Amino acid sequence: MSFSGNKELAENKLILLYIIDKINLTVTNLQITKVILENKFMNYFTLQQLLNELCESNFLNILDSNEKEAFNITDSGKQTLSFFQNLIPLGIKSRIDDSILEIKRNIKTELLITADFVAESETEYFVNLKMNEEHFNLIELKLAVGTKNDARLICNNWKDNTQDIYSEIINILLKKRD
Repeated sequence: MSFSGNKELAENKLILLYIIDKINLTVTNLQITKVILENKFMNYFTLQQLLNELCESNFLNILDSNEKEAFNITDSGKQTLSFFQNLIPLGIKSRIDDSILEIKRNIKTELLITADFVAESETEYFVNLKMNEEHFNLIELKLAVGTKNDARLICNNWKDNTQDIYSEIINILLKKRD
């Protein structure tokens, strides 16, 4: 590998650490991938390789969040970032700083809507759906369904249509009977 390749590799690792540090939340692999690819900071394969290397070097912690791989920055990662942050190109740093509030808002929105299910038996699954706002639940639904496919479908529909479902439930509950 050439020196310029090593420089780009180090720069990309610093960009990842910088973004994860600025987000200041545990982020799933999907969330960080979305941020990196939407902003064209690096390609998917480089990103996955660097995430693994940063975890192996103890600059990132890898966590299991709702059966999804998630990351947060370690103290060692923060310290390294503070030493070498000046190696991140100013243009990239500015793009990150300018969009970090929107990135955080999108991630928080994803965190505020949850859907999961648990098998009680082969013919009974309990689905738990939640929509939270900062410090309280707006709505929490617990349902019993007969199949794993139904449970999965309900979870996916909840995640894709939470606001519509919530609004419909509220409208039905507020409807006056004649």
